[in-house]
Amino acid sequence: MTIEKIVEQALQDGYLTPAMEAEVGRICDTASELSIEEYMALDRLMGALLTGEVVAVPRKQFINVMEELVLTEAISRVAEIEAASDTTLDLGDIAAYALNRLPPLYATTEEGANFQRDTARGELADLIAEQVRQAIARNLDKPEFFPERQTIQKKADDSVLNQVSSLLQDHAYKFETTDKK
Repeated sequence: MTIEKIVEQALQDGYLTPAMEAEVGRICDTASELSIEEYMALDRLMGALLTGEVVAVPRKQFINVMEELVLTEAISRVAEIEAASDTTLDLGDIAAYALNRLPPLYATTEEGANFQRDTARGELADLIAEQVRQAIARNLDKPEFFPERQTIQKKADDSVLNQVSSLLQDHAYKFETTDKK
């Protein structure tokens, strides 16, 4: 999609979605030079955003509560096994295996997350424990035929400064920067 079409859509709808915002950023980052039409479209978009004619839809933050419940269970079980033997288990593999066999429990608010936690502890605790047990058994039984496998790495540009900048952009979207000279 072109910048012009994105701006036209945003002006028509009255909002700029995170996907549209990302596409504008991608186009601007990858283009060595923007055409005069693209600059004019960006100028129209900025003006519409400043006047409120177009609003940027905030990025919705969410979590999968099941991840923390599985990790809590897995850490506890792995610690017991590693303390009682010379076995080293892969916590990431164990958690991923169990999570792939459990329902996600997403929440967008603290209240929702607390509700999901309470519900899961009451209704899914046995299922979580069983999936973690199966994941540990599988991890203990895995052959060493992939010694060259590579774990998922952070992006090279994932410095603390970039992480803080990203966090601020996600949580402080209502604030504008002003130059005071």
